[in-house]
Amino acid sequence: MQDREVRRALVVITLAVAAVPLGWYASDRVEENDAFCTSCHLPSGATLHEENARDFAAQPTVSLAAAHAVAGNEARLDGAFRCIDCHGGTGLAGRARVKLLSLRDAAIYLMGDFDEPHGMTWPLREEDCRSCHLEFAREGVASEAWEAAPFHSLAVHNRELGVNCVECHGAHERGGLSDRNFLHPEPVRAQCARCHPEFEEEVGP
Repeated sequence: MQDREVRRALVVITLAVAAVPLGWYASDRVEENDAFCTSCHLPSGATLHEENARDFAAQPTVSLAAAHAVAGNEARLDGAFRCIDCHGGTGLAGRARVKLLSLRDAAIYLMGDFDEPHGMTWPLREEDCRSCHLEFAREGVASEAWEAAPFHSLAVHNRELGVNCVECHGAHERGGLSDRNFLHPEPVRAQCARCHPEFEEEVGP
């Protein structure tokens, strides 16, 4: 009897161990399709992802996320840019964090208690942006990526300040300066004022 219980326990443990990589691989495949993401994130009456999805496809572009969609993703064979490219996490720890969050949300959704969030549970991190924008990933290196962004032409601005990309570059915020990667002047000036007091007057109290 005891041997049978041990065998059952080993079978359960083996299946559980096997389920992790299989589940990881399967979720990777379905997340390649934006329709899989929006099937849960566009319920009736929800506005956050409904507005984001609409703006993502808008022409002319109205946000930085929409500009990414138009630019595409060179890392993909089909060149398309998808939700998971930004929201999938970077590195093993980042991917695992997103997988666990997705598993929790899926369980809540299946139980019928899912409410569309009003913001991100795990905000985008610096490494999420730098995973594609490699020119900003090297310490103390100036960037010539955009002639329209002289800020990044100074090496000190790229890694040494401790300012995250998303503190200036909001992905889904509408408007902003389209010729400056949809930057919004107010939050940018607030970041500048951290080192340059002269910008505090422009920001105001």
